Amino acid sequence: MGFSWYYFLGILLCIINVCRGGITSSYVRNVESSEDMPLDSDVFKAPHGYNAPQQVHITQGDDVGKGVIVSWVTVNEPGSNIVLYWKANSKIKQKAKGTVTTYKYYTYTSGYIHHCSIQNLKYNTKYYYMVGIGHTTRTFWFVTPPPVGPNVPYTFGLIGDLGQTYDSNMTLTHYEMNPTKGQTVLFVGDLSYADKYPNHDNNRWDTWGRFVERSNAYQPWIWTAGNHDVDFAPEIGEPEPFKPYTHRYPVPYKASGSTSPLWYSIKRASAYIIVLSTYSATTKYTPQYKWLEAELKKVNREETPWLIVLMHCPWYNSYDYHYMEGETMRVIYEPWFVKSKVDMVFAGHVHAYERSKRISNVDYKIINGECTPVNNPSAPVYITIGDGGNIEGLATKLTEPQPMYSAYRESSFGHAILDIKNRTHAYYSWHRNQDGFSAKADSFLFFNRYWHPVDESY
Repeated sequence: MGFSWYYFLGILLCIINVCRGGITSSYVRNVESSEDMPLDSDVFKAPHGYNAPQQVHITQGDDVGKGVIVSWVTVNEPGSNIVLYWKANSKIKQKAKGTVTTYKYYTYTSGYIHHCSIQNLKYNTKYYYMVGIGHTTRTFWFVTPPPVGPNVPYTFGLIGDLGQTYDSNMTLTHYEMNPTKGQTVLFVGDLSYADKYPNHDNNRWDTWGRFVERSNAYQPWIWTAGNHDVDFAPEIGEPEPFKPYTHRYPVPYKASGSTSPLWYSIKRASAYIIVLSTYSATTKYTPQYKWLEAELKKVNREETPWLIVLMHCPWYNSYDYHYMEGETMRVIYEPWFVKSKVDMVFAGHVHAYERSKRISNVDYKIINGECTPVNNPSAPVYITIGDGGNIEGLATKLTEPQPMYSAYRESSFGHAILDIKNRTHAYYSWHRNQDGFSAKADSFLFFNRYWHPVDESY
């Protein structure tokens, strides 16, 4: 009798877990409109001095973390394109020479945009670097990652859809003050939101660059392009998509055999990170399709156990906003993600937070009606983190009932931390802006799909 009761209870719990959704947060945030900070705000101030470098930022400059791309803008004249750099414990300065470019957008003309690639750095080393040689110099620093390897711990910050509102400033401040320090930011798209202004006012690309310099001059941000970064406006004579984005934010796409800066991959510590473009062609035989098909075959989980994908538009989304916009991409690529045992997929676009269970919909058949996602221990966890604080505000309309694949959702601004411990475990936490710097609104212990493939999503 006892055995029968426990057997029945087990079946009941299984049914409940499979058929119902997870948690919709009871936290209620005041939903006021998000406002861009005024142009005279302190966070937008240009540095003092003639031709002083501004909008300084860095990203990974090769495929394994021994390179850095340093970018900055000068306003008065091109100035020097030289970067001086040196180890923290050395007085010997080395020199790297970069390039300078400009672009025009409608009636706007950019400053002089510099990009300099520094290669063959030592792993796990603090470097200082100086830009603005010959005029007003500015000095910053960064720390290179440890060598690529299976048991290398590393911590990533996660931010998306940031913009430059008061909420954006709060998000960035909370990330900077989080006691679990991110060493690199994985950014899932939508940077400046300049396209929300008449004629895509590109001055707002400049203010955004000055705003985030306080973080991404010191640690790499790994870039993903979003829809607000397209800036496609043929009605004002601007038919070239992604023009401001690609001029300002270079990435090492050629190192991974990509033909476009909009999709590429890098290795960093124990993670293999694949960046995809939701707003480029994804169908069969397109360049992105062919590249991703080949790229997934190159991943060696013995070397980089954590396989992470970044994109802008989420595939699984239980908000009313942008619902099913990523469906075409999902239908094509999801079987590859499951076969490759991708650990997690991070997206933005929906201005709220949501974490899924491990589910897939690869068996979808339009002729037999099988169109419901199912539990799949080989599938990624999908996390939407388009909650940086942008001018469009929060997504607050949720579909009801909460779908069974949704584990946690909340309409708040915030950031996340992914703390990789070793080849088998990573600790993830999401932090809403309204709490203390160390408070976690949602957290999750990831088990690696390759080295520890159990379904932890319940």
